[in-house]
Amino acid sequence: MLILGGASAVSSFRLEKLTLDAAGRGHKIKSLRAFFFYLADTNGELSPNDKARLQNLVDGTQECTEDVVAAAGALLVVPRWGTRSPWSTKASEIAKRCSLSGLRRLERGVAWHFDDMSHDVKARKYLAQLVHDPMIESIASDPAKLAQTFYTAAAGPLGFVDVRDGGTAALEDANRREGFALNHDEIAYLVEEFKRLGRNPTDAELMMFAQVNSEHCRHKIFNARWSVDDIDQPQSLFEMIKSTHAANGDKTLVAYRDNAAVITGYPSAWFLPRPDDGEYSQLAEPMHLVMKVETHNHPTAISPFPGAATGSGGEIRDEGATGRGGKPKAGITGFSVSDLRLPGWPMPWELELQHPRRLASPLQIMLDGPIGAASFNNEFGRPNIGGYFRTLEVLCDAQDKALRRGYHKPIMLAGGMGNIRPEHVAKQPIEADALIVVLGGPAMLIGLGGGAASSVDSGQSDEALDFASVQRGNAEMQRRCQEVLDRCIALGAQSPIVSLHDVGAGGLSNALPELVHDAGIGAVFNLDAIPSDEPGLSPMQLWCNEAQERYVLAVAPERIEDFKALCARERCLFSIVGSASADEHLRVSGVTGVAGPHPVDLPMTTLFGNAPRMQRDARRQAANYPALDLSDITMAEAFDRVLRLPAVADKTFLITIGDRSVGGQVVRDQMVGPWQVPVADAGVTAAGFDGQTGEAMAVGERTPLALVSGPASGRMAVAEAITNIACAGIHTLSDVHLSANWMAAAGEVGEDAALFDTVRAVASELCPALGISIPVGKDSMSMSTRWKVGEVEHSVSSPLSLVITAFASVGDVRKCVTPELNLELDTDLLLVDLGRGCQRLGASALAQVYGQVGDQVPDLEYPQDLVAFFEVTRELLAQDLLLAYHDRSDGGLGVTLAEMAFASRCSLDIDLGVVDDPLAAVFAEEAGAVLQIPRDALDHVWRLFERVGLRQWVRIIGRPGGTPDTVRIRAGTEVVFEARRSDLHCAWSELSSRMQGLRDNPQCALEEYARLRDLSDPGLSASPAFDPEHNPATKAILSGKRPRIAILREQGVNGQMEMAAAFDRAGFAAVDVTMSDLAERRHDLADFSGFVACGGFSFGDVLGAGQGWAKSILFQGHLRGMFEAFFHRDNAFALGVCNGCQMMAALKDLIPGAQHWPKFANNHSGQFESRVVMVEVLESESVLFEGMTGSRLPVVVAHGEGRAVFSGSDIALMPDDVVQASLRFVDNYGNATDQYPFNPNGSNHGITGLSAARGRVTIMMPHPERNFRTVTNSWHPSDWGEHSPWLRLFQNAREFVS
Repeated sequence: MLILGGASAVSSFRLEKLTLDAAGRGHKIKSLRAFFFYLADTNGELSPNDKARLQNLVDGTQECTEDVVAAAGALLVVPRWGTRSPWSTKASEIAKRCSLSGLRRLERGVAWHFDDMSHDVKARKYLAQLVHDPMIESIASDPAKLAQTFYTAAAGPLGFVDVRDGGTAALEDANRREGFALNHDEIAYLVEEFKRLGRNPTDAELMMFAQVNSEHCRHKIFNARWSVDDIDQPQSLFEMIKSTHAANGDKTLVAYRDNAAVITGYPSAWFLPRPDDGEYSQLAEPMHLVMKVETHNHPTAISPFPGAATGSGGEIRDEGATGRGGKPKAGITGFSVSDLRLPGWPMPWELELQHPRRLASPLQIMLDGPIGAASFNNEFGRPNIGGYFRTLEVLCDAQDKALRRGYHKPIMLAGGMGNIRPEHVAKQPIEADALIVVLGGPAMLIGLGGGAASSVDSGQSDEALDFASVQRGNAEMQRRCQEVLDRCIALGAQSPIVSLHDVGAGGLSNALPELVHDAGIGAVFNLDAIPSDEPGLSPMQLWCNEAQERYVLAVAPERIEDFKALCARERCLFSIVGSASADEHLRVSGVTGVAGPHPVDLPMTTLFGNAPRMQRDARRQAANYPALDLSDITMAEAFDRVLRLPAVADKTFLITIGDRSVGGQVVRDQMVGPWQVPVADAGVTAAGFDGQTGEAMAVGERTPLALVSGPASGRMAVAEAITNIACAGIHTLSDVHLSANWMAAAGEVGEDAALFDTVRAVASELCPALGISIPVGKDSMSMSTRWKVGEVEHSVSSPLSLVITAFASVGDVRKCVTPELNLELDTDLLLVDLGRGCQRLGASALAQVYGQVGDQVPDLEYPQDLVAFFEVTRELLAQDLLLAYHDRSDGGLGVTLAEMAFASRCSLDIDLGVVDDPLAAVFAEEAGAVLQIPRDALDHVWRLFERVGLRQWVRIIGRPGGTPDTVRIRAGTEVVFEARRSDLHCAWSELSSRMQGLRDNPQCALEEYARLRDLSDPGLSASPAFDPEHNPATKAILSGKRPRIAILREQGVNGQMEMAAAFDRAGFAAVDVTMSDLAERRHDLADFSGFVACGGFSFGDVLGAGQGWAKSILFQGHLRGMFEAFFHRDNAFALGVCNGCQMMAALKDLIPGAQHWPKFANNHSGQFESRVVMVEVLESESVLFEGMTGSRLPVVVAHGEGRAVFSGSDIALMPDDVVQASLRFVDNYGNATDQYPFNPNGSNHGITGLSAARGRVTIMMPHPERNFRTVTNSWHPSDWGEHSPWLRLFQNAREFVS
C-alpha cells in the first residue's frame, strides 16, 4: 500500500468553527488543521513514472506523508471499514483511464492535527465526534491500521435458522437479532411454510422475505382490514385512495402499478440525439408526465447527509424506472423536524431539549440533510424547484413533559416529475427466456435491512441495525445509468428494454423478484454474476444489500448485444445475472467457494402470496388542547415572531445550494423577481425547447392542524397544494393530479383512527367533490421515537402528516404568475377568502410562536368554492388580468402580503375593513389567496366571481404603494400595524442568514444579509449593447448548411441537452459525442467545426472540478494529440462552460495564449452556489462575444468550484489583453464586484470568463445555454421576445464558421 500526503482538506472558516465549538465544550484546541491523504492499493511497486503520474492525479506526494499521517496523535478518518467510498470508485476509474494499470484501488482520508493532540485525550475524543460520521467513516488509531482499508475478507457463509427443530422460538430469536421486523402472524406463516417445504430457511430467504413484506414495501396498514370504534369498515385505506382514480382517472395513464404514476401531457417535441448518427433533433409527440414523491425518514434521522442524498436518488430512480424508461426532469425536497434550537439564538416557543443520542438533532438534520439531497440532485443533473420546511415540537395534550408531538423522526420528502414517451408508458410482458440484467453500481455492504428498519419506530430497533441500514449515494454512477436509459428512450419502439425496476429497499432481493413477479413468471439468478466491490460478502449480504444506483431490467436475448454496446459507450457497469423462467419459482444459486444449498429456492407464492392480511382496530380520541389565550399580544410582536418561524421564514439557505437551471427547461423556480426572493407558489418547466406547453408541481402540507383534527389537516393540505399550483397556466382543475404522502405514528393512542378518518375525508369525500384523483403516493407509519433517560421514558410522535404534491400538465408556461407585484399600473389587491369569513387560529404559526395549539383549526368546509376559485383564476390568467398572485397559508394574510412586498421591494397600504379581531384577520390561515388586478378591470372581475357564486367572499384589501419602505395595515380608520418593509424583510431572512453562517462561510452570510438594507438596490436588469433581434448568422443559416459541433461529455456531465438546444437554435448540427467515442475512435474532433465541453460533475469532481476529465486527456497520448491539434485550428472554435470551463482551464498547456489562465477552486462561501447574477461582457478577442462588449445581463450560475485563482504574477495583468478576460461579475449597479452574492464564488476581480487562441477558445463559469429562451429566465424584462440576448453568443459561433 502506498500512502501520499495531500493538501489542506478543510477551509479556514470551517476550522475556526470547529475550534470555537470545541472551546464551547471546554476543549481548547489550538492550531487545528486538516490534510487529505491518499491510499493506493497496488499490484506491486509502482514504477517511478507511474508514481509521478499518481502524485499528479491526486495532488499528493510521498515526501509529506510522514508529516500528514504519522504526526503523533493524528486523527485519521477513512471510509468505514469494510466499505468502499463513492470517491474511490470514481478516482480509481480515472487512474486506470490514465494508464495506471498497476493500481487496484484508491481511497482518500483526512488527517486531523492540533497542538498537544497526543496528550489531550478528551479533546481528541470530542474532536473525533465532530469530524467523522460513524455511519460512513472509521478512525484509524495509527498509520499501521490504514492497511485495513483494503482488507479483503473471505466470503461469509450461508446462514440458516432451525425452524424444523426450534420452531417459532428459533425464528423469533433470529427476528430480534437480525432486525427482520416480522410480526407474529408472519413468523407463524414462515414456520409453517418451511415445515411444509421440509427444510430450514436460509438467512438470505428470511432477509428477502422481511424486506419484500415490510411495511415499507407492502403497505400492510393501508391494505389492512379496519375496524373503527368497533365498527367494521367496508374499505381499506388503499381502496379508498384507488376510488379517486376510478372516478376521475381519465387523464391518468398509469396509477398504482408502477414505480411512478403517468398522466397525459400535451403534444410537444422531444429533443434527443438520433440513434443512427447522434445528431440532436426534434421529435414531435406527446410528452407524458411522470410523477412520484417518496420519503426517506429513518435514514435521514440516523445520518442526515447520506440519508437525504439517497432519498433523492431513490426517487429519481423511480421516475427513470417507470414503464420502459422515463426521463427525470425536476425535483422537490421537503423537511419536517422538531425545534432547531440554534446556538445563541433561542426562540421563545422552543421547549427544553429532550433528544435521544442515537438520532441526529433537528439542527444537524437541517445543516446536513438538505446538502445531501441537493448534492445528489446537482450531480445527477436534476433541478430542484420546490419544497417545504417545517419545525414543530409541542407538549402533548395531556401536558406530560416527557411526551411530545413533533418530528424527532423527521420527514425527508423527495419528489419530482419527468417525461415518458407514449410507447414506453407500459412495461412489456417478460418472456420466459428473457435475460435479466443489473445495471449500475456494484454490491457493497451498505444499507442492509433498510426496508425493515424504516418500518419500525425509532428506538425499537437495535442501534447496530440502524447503523447498517443507512445507504450511501453515488450520483455520478446513477447519471451513467440514466444516460443508458436515455439512449434507449431515443430508440423509441426499438428500445431493447422490455421491463425495468429500480433497486431500493431490500436491494436485489426485492427488485429482482418483483420484476418477474409482476410478469407472472419466475427466474433463476446467479449470485456470482452480481458485480461486487466486496469479496467478503456472504450470500445473504450479496443478495440483500441496498447499494444504490442500480436498476434491474429484462432484455430480449436477441437485443442483448445492442444493450451491451449502449452500456459500453456510457461506461456503465452492468451484468447479466439470470434469466426468466415460465415456472413461478425463484432460485438463486450460490457464491463460488461457499458450500451449501441454493441461498434462495422458493415458490413465488411463498414470497408474495399468502402472508396473513393485517387487521387494524382503531379508536378515536379527541384532542384536548385548551383554547388559545392571545391576550396582551401586540401586532408588532406577533409579526416579529411569526416571520422568524422556520415554516414561514426565508428559505434561501435551502434553495441556493441546489441547481435550479440544469436541463434548460425551468420556467419557474423558487426565486422571484429582480431581487430573487424565495416566494414562488409552484415550480414550472417547459415541455421541450420549442412551444409553450409544460408541467407544474406544488406542495401542500398543513400538518400542525392534525394535532386537533386530522381530517381538517388533510383537506387543508389539498387546498394549499391547489391554491399553490393555481399560479400556473393550467387549463382546468381536472388536469391536476395529487401525490399523497401519509406519515403517522401508527399504534399511538388515537392515531390509527385519525389516519383512517383523514384518508376517508380526503379520498372518499374531498377528491370526488373536486373532481381530481390521487394516482400515486407513499406511506410511512412509524413516526414515533422512544428512549429512556434514567427511569423516565420519553416519547415524541408526529401528528398525522399528510403532504400533498399537486402535478399538472400546463397549456401555456408563459401564463405563470408570481407574488411579484406590478408597480406600473393602477391596481388593487383582492383577497379571495375560501374560509367564508372564518378566522380560526388553532395550530397556526401565531399559536406556535406563543407555545400554544388551540382547539379550533382552519378547514375547507366548502370544496365547491375551491373549484369555483380555480375556474375564475383560469379566466383571469387567459385574459392577462391576474398580474400577481400568492396563496394564504402559514402565517396567514399578513405573511402573504409581506412576502409580496419583499419580492417587489415596495410599500403596501392595506385596509382589512371593519373586523372584530385584527390579530385573527391578519394571522388566520384559512384557505385563500391574494390577487393583484388592474383597477380598470374590476367590474369584469366582480362579474366572474359573481357567476361562480364567490363574489361575497372576495374583497379589495388594499394596493401597493404609500409611504416609502412601509407596510401599513388598517382596520377601517384605525392603523393596527405599521413597520418598515425592510425591517420585516430582515426579520424574515434572519433564520436563513444564521443557518448559512453556521453551515457556510459566515462572512458570506453577513454580506448577503446586509444587502437587504440597501434600499436603492435596483435589482437585476438587462442592458444589451446590441440589438437582440438582429441575427449576425442569418446569411450563414440561409445557406442551408448546418456545421457540425461536438456536444462533448464525459461521464458525470449533465448539461449537454440544453447546450445542444442552444447551438441547434443557432443553426448548427449538434452531435452527441462522448469521451469514449473519442478514445475509441468512433469520432474525431477533426471532423467538427467546433466543440463545447458541457457542465456537470465529470467523474463526480473527485480530483477537483474538471481535473479528472482533463487528466484523462493529458495522460492518453491519442486524446492529448487530438485536442492539441484542434486548439491550433484557425477555422474552429471551442467553448467550455462550468465543468467544461474547469476542464479546459486544466488543458491550458495545449491552448495557444492560455498560459495565464487561472485554476478554479472552491467557492469562497464554501458552498455550491446556484443563483441568477449580473455579468458584464468585456472587450476581448472571443469570437463568441463579438459585438457584445459592454452588455450587462442576468445569467444563471451553478457550481461549487468556480473561484478563478490566478498565480501571483498573473493577477497584475488582469484584465488586459494578455489574460483575455471576457466576462466578469457585476453588482446590480453594474460595478465590478467582489461582494457576495453578486460575485457568487469570490473570483479575483469578478472574472468568470476568458478566451485564448485569438478568441477561438472561450471558457466561462455561467450558463448562457440555460437562458437562451426567455421563458427559462427566472427574471427577465417584460419586453423580451421568444429568445433572450444570450442567443447572440451561439449565433456568433455560427457566423464564425460560415
